[in-house]
Amino acid sequence: MEGSVLASHRSPGGQAPSPVLKDALDGAVIRVRGSHRIAPPSSALRGRVVVAAVAAGAFAAAAAGQTLHSISGESDAAVTPLANASDASAAFGVGGAASGGAPELLPSTQVVDASAEVQKLTDSAQITAAREQKESDAAKKAADEANQPKTCLPAHGTFTSGFGARWGAQHLGIDIANSIGTPIYAASDGVVISAGAASGFGLWVRTQLADGTIQVYGHMNTFSVHVGQKVTCGQQIAEIGERGQATGPHLHFEVWKYGTTKIDPRPWLAARGVVV
Repeated sequence: MEGSVLASHRSPGGQAPSPVLKDALDGAVIRVRGSHRIAPPSSALRGRVVVAAVAAGAFAAAAAGQTLHSISGESDAAVTPLANASDASAAFGVGGAASGGAPELLPSTQVVDASAEVQKLTDSAQITAAREQKESDAAKKAADEANQPKTCLPAHGTFTSGFGARWGAQHLGIDIANSIGTPIYAASDGVVISAGAASGFGLWVRTQLADGTIQVYGHMNTFSVHVGQKVTCGQQIAEIGERGQATGPHLHFEVWKYGTTKIDPRPWLAARGVVV
């Protein structure tokens, strides 16, 4: 009986059962005939089987741990730490073998945007410089106008006749004699209201100031202004001549206060810093 039982529990390779299993079989009462069942193993046998199972599990776990260690060791040996920026780029998929071996360039739109920003800054600087230059020119012009004399000598030459009675008549201006072609200047800032032929004067020019005062220039040879033109103090407007009722080349200059009252030009000029 024992032999048959042992024979039936051999492994497929024909090897005898393990000593633990053999001992368990030796202590068991086995019935193989009829309808009798195998008696359940004793408590001692069950404990021995449990111990054997635990031992087998421990052996298997140890074997598995050795295998994992071997795999881990190979993996650790195969891993190379990142050594520089190119490795870091490869690790993040930029450049290197992972992206075809060439560094990834910035999109062209970003370069264009940068150029546009530089151009904007350049244009802004140019606009600012132009504005500052314009303001500087305006300030200089204003300063020049402020420093410019408001009243000027109408012509250079010799004072030959004053305001008042002369040869039984009223002489309503002053005469400054000089050669034909000598420049005649605007005595003040104003607007030309007459330019051309005039009875007794041959040719004349009249200008009106902002306060309504009118200045008259007569006996001129030529003139270079027109009606409506703005003139400034010291600007040439004509040349000395001897046209009309004149005994020689000279400038006849009058001042009409408020545009109607003819006054002596010499005190008017002197009050404004101009001595004839």
